[in-house]
Amino acid sequence: MPAFDELKVFTGKAHPKLAQDICSYLGIGLGVCEVFKFKNDNTFVRVRENIRGRDVFLVQPIAAPVNDNIMELLIMIDAAKRASAERITAVIPYYAYGRSDKKDQPRVPITARLVANLIEVAGADRVLTVDFHAGQIQGFFNIPVDELTAIPMLSRPFASRNGDNLVVAATDTGGTRRARDTANILNTPIAIAEKQRVANADSIMESIIIGEVSDRDALVVDDEISTGGTMVSTMNVLREFGANDIYCAVTHGVLCGDAPAIMAESGAKEFFVTDTLPIPECKRTDAMRVMSVAPLLGEAIHRIHNGLSVGALFDEV
Repeated sequence: MPAFDELKVFTGKAHPKLAQDICSYLGIGLGVCEVFKFKNDNTFVRVRENIRGRDVFLVQPIAAPVNDNIMELLIMIDAAKRASAERITAVIPYYAYGRSDKKDQPRVPITARLVANLIEVAGADRVLTVDFHAGQIQGFFNIPVDELTAIPMLSRPFASRNGDNLVVAATDTGGTRRARDTANILNTPIAIAEKQRVANADSIMESIIIGEVSDRDALVVDDEISTGGTMVSTMNVLREFGANDIYCAVTHGVLCGDAPAIMAESGAKEFFVTDTLPIPECKRTDAMRVMSVAPLLGEAIHRIHNGLSVGALFDEV
């Protein structure tokens, strides 16, 4: 029997297609929720159906415009709480401000913690997300957090290679765990691009590759791609050290500004990214392959609603 009454899924304006795809997986209709802005730029939310005593899931990646979508999420949570929902789970496939996860300069905020506090105060009982930028963000919440990972999904296109002539490359030492988890699935060695970032600038100076990449194809993995600078600089260094074909796989396609064009000109054989964020046609390239996280999130929602293990999703990997 379900742990709670009827399951309801609602969405804001950040990524309605993903919410619809999740509902299709679950075999239910998307809940009716009115979300718009008044002329004074204030956001209005109204849940248009009864959710008293229901298990409510609010799907809202913190996509651009980031601050508007955070506010939308907070107001949706408050609306659901005041409508007497039994439990409210904020489904946040992409958690913005994740890079502000520590105080690494004088007089700067830890914005990832601030956003967590806002979500809690608004009334969320639980958070469901995919691949935080940093693991410690889970600890910023005092409510349960289920962090899913897209690593097995992004590894799938390479599974048939059985590690043959392939190396998994991390864009920096901070991405070593992601690279190692991917390499363990694919039974391949790993390499790490050692580089130095200049202050807050997006420009990056590459130095060396730790690991053997000569005469191997390389799969560069990362949690997100924003401007494309980190990914392209890593690819360039891999080529300098003798890598052959280079593939890219990232969970979150932020793709700011000219990033799609930069990736199109990067020479990547294929570029795999999930739909945790909306990727319109204007940002897609011939080499880009968009993989849906709707079945992953849908199954996690099903398990949370029915009191089943979410971690068991990855036991078979």
